[in-house]
Amino acid sequence: MSVSSSTRPSTNPNTRIILLAGCLILCVAFGVRSSYGLFVGPISEELGWGREVLAFSLAIQNLIWGMAQPFSSMIAERYGAGRVLVASLVLYAAGIILGAYGYSPLTSHMGAGFFVGVGLGGASFSVILAVIGRAVPEEKRSVSLGIATASASLGQFLIIPTGSLLIETQGWQEALLILALLLIVVSPASWFLKGKSEADTRSSPEDQIDEKMSDTILAACHHTGFWLLTTGFFVCGFQLAFVTVHLPSYAVDMGMAPWVGAWTLALVGIANIFGSYLSGALGGRYRKKYLLAWIYIARTLLIVLFLMLPPSVESFMMFGLVMGVLWLSTVPLTAGLVAQIFGARYMGTLYGIVFLSHQLGSFAGVWLGGALFDATRSYEIVWWVCAILGLIAALLHWPIADKPLPREALIRQTG
Repeated sequence: MSVSSSTRPSTNPNTRIILLAGCLILCVAFGVRSSYGLFVGPISEELGWGREVLAFSLAIQNLIWGMAQPFSSMIAERYGAGRVLVASLVLYAAGIILGAYGYSPLTSHMGAGFFVGVGLGGASFSVILAVIGRAVPEEKRSVSLGIATASASLGQFLIIPTGSLLIETQGWQEALLILALLLIVVSPASWFLKGKSEADTRSSPEDQIDEKMSDTILAACHHTGFWLLTTGFFVCGFQLAFVTVHLPSYAVDMGMAPWVGAWTLALVGIANIFGSYLSGALGGRYRKKYLLAWIYIARTLLIVLFLMLPPSVESFMMFGLVMGVLWLSTVPLTAGLVAQIFGARYMGTLYGIVFLSHQLGSFAGVWLGGALFDATRSYEIVWWVCAILGLIAALLHWPIADKPLPREALIRQTG
């Protein structure tokens, strides 16, 4: 018995279409999600809320996103990613609409929090990167994951300034409705990502046939490096979510015009197109765990420098450009490391588990930012927490055992 050549990534004739469709969905889904920080100030002021209310909704969003992602990946790997993506994009849009018409904290928590979080769980990195990772040859996997991750940053660059303009000209409610419509418009691209998980080409065909999802998950649970990677990704989520949600308000607090925060995040997006592609390309040549460690060290140094410099348009723009290079550059390396150690067949499920930790960090970063600001009228404490956590993450990645796990080891650990 053998595996049909049609299931092998190296002979897939639709690789470019799959990559393009995945990039389009990531561009819009992540761009819309990244624009939420622009709404914290206007919504909180108009409805008379403190910043903690909407911040808590977005913290719920990040938590539910992380909790939903492993299950979305499991469903996609069993029944096909296309169905999961369409349903998720529709639910994502419905959550935005509910948030636009909700004038109570509970409605905000349900719409912007729960429903958007579930939608993001099935329409973001875990499901799409897994499809792309299986579709491309192993030698091109890292760079392809980098391209897909860069597309998410392109969405951040394009949609955040657009969202800011819509809020100024149409109001925050109409701006949310337009962003919801954009998600519906791109949903047909899911058709090109409809495939299910097929056998991994890392091992011989005979080994692939008996490989089960439960075997791979249990092997990961017994692998120390998997938990180090998972814990380190918590820090990534904490840092990125805090900056995405609270930087626009922080810029205003520092005396900047509202456009400064929006364009700082837009620069993060455009710079990360380069950063994500570069990290994916470097991940194909150098050990991913060391690249990840240096990324976290660089983030810490940047945050410290940003806090020590006098607030100015130039310092914010500098922060956006440099942080952008480091922004989602962890994603292709983290996803690639999962595939490298455990194979690509159930990469989506395992990466979904790792990403849950990322979203736990996101929950903490978003909520703590709002709570501490309301308590102290300052974000300074959370900025320093971000810096310290970056050093901890760097230390966690260094000892990861990153050699591919052989089939024999998988059987021993789960038998």
